[in-house]
Formats: sequence, structure tokens, C-alpha cells
Amino acid sequence: INTTASSSSSASSPSSFVAATPSGRRRRSRRSVSRGGGMVSASSATPPPPTPTDHGLIMAREPLRLMPGEPLWVFGYGSIVWKVGFEYTERIVCCARGYRRRFYQGSTDHRGTTAFPGRTVTLEACDPSSDPPCWGAAYRVAPEHAQTVLDLLEVREKQYDMRLQLDLHSDDTPHAEVVVENALTYIATSDAANLNWLGPAESMDDVAQQIAAAVGPSGPNSEYLFNLADAMRGIGIEDDHLYDLEARVRRATL
Repeated sequence: INTTASSSSSASSPSSFVAATPSGRRRRSRRSVSRGGGMVSASSATPPPPTPTDHGLIMAREPLRLMPGEPLWVFGYGSIVWKVGFEYTERIVCCARGYRRRFYQGSTDHRGTTAFPGRTVTLEACDPSSDPPCWGAAYRVAPEHAQTVLDLLEVREKQYDMRLQLDLHSDDTPHAEVVVENALTYIATSDAANLNWLGPAESMDDVAQQIAAAVGPSGPNSEYLFNLADAMRGIGIEDDHLYDLEARVRRATL
């Protein structure tokens, strides 16, 4: 997998961003293409801060320089899948091999508060030879809208401390086709600069209880989880971890 990253600890010189047109889960078969309108290791995760902070700042990142005339590809694996929020010309269901989706980032600005943070998803590095990948959707943004969408995402993902460019695949087999190169995505890490990092809890039930109870300016944390699970089913994705957590939260909110 070709990845480049920019974060609060990156150098200040700008980087080039070149997005390629696609040549295309565990998944329920079909490749889906439609036209339409955080890298951490569990074993190395640091203890979470006592209280995540609603700092209101856009995390410092190395700037991206969009190449004239090139589209911007954005990989959504969380709320972007069910609430895109920007104009796009193409969507491809695809996966990020070597990563899995986990609810490790504290949310104090949307799905929780500083007194009781919610949990939102990030990408965690995993072994692509044994672990299923993170499925989501890649969105092609036309060149004339690329900078506007990038500016929007910088605000929307302001509490995520790292920005990655990933190659995305058509399936999780060893020789799967790369369908999108250098897709932009945002993740949260355990770096000290990330004031909202929660990391793993003692158990899945603890995560479920927190999500069931947290409410923020954008609504209940459980709604975020349920919408994400529904969106994954809607594009034919099997995600045992996500659906197990969903079931636990539904029981907790009865």
C-alpha cells in the first residue's frame, strides 16, 4: 500500500497531491460504482488523556498542493459514507488494506461533550495478510471543486491529527486491483498533539456503554454508530466488529 502522511509533526514544506483516475470487500459480492450529486497500533497505544478537550482548532498539517486539472479523491470510512456533505462526480466502494475501523477518537464537538465525550471512528494499522480491511467509499471531486472540498474537510475533520493518502483496492485478496491511488483521508492517532484521543477501552461493552450515553451538538453518539452500520449494509459490506458494537449499543439503549 502506498501511503503518505501529514500531521502536526510534519515538516512545513508543501507536498504535491496527485490523484489518479481509478482503473475499479470481506464484501457481499458486487463492485459498486455510482454517479452522484487512524493509523495506530493497539499494542503501542498510549493511555488516553483524562478529559478530551473541545479545542476548536484545526490540527496543524502539512499543506497539500493540488495539481491543476487533477481531481481530488476522498476516502470515507465514517460519517462521510452516510453524510457526504460535498459535491462529487463518482463513488467507488473499495477498501483500505492494512487498516481496520475502530472507535478510538473522542468527540467533544459533534457526538459528545468535554464532560462526557463520544467516540468516533479512526483507522488502526493491522496485518493485511490476516485481518480484513476497512471498507468504505471513495469519492471523486472534480478539479474545479477540489480546493473548496479540501477546505471544507479541514474544518470538518479538525480534531483528527493526521491526513493520509492511500491506495484503495477492489477487494481484500492479495492481488486485488488498485482502483484509486492517493485517496485523501483523515485519521486520529495516539500522538500527544491529539487532544481528543481515547484509544481502546477495557472491553467492547465499555465502548458500547459510552456510545449509548454520549450526546453532543450533532446528536446522540449512538445515532452516528447506527447510521454508519446502516450505510455499510447499504453498500454490501460485512464488518463483524462494527455490527457487534451496534448490537451492544442497541441493547444498552433499550
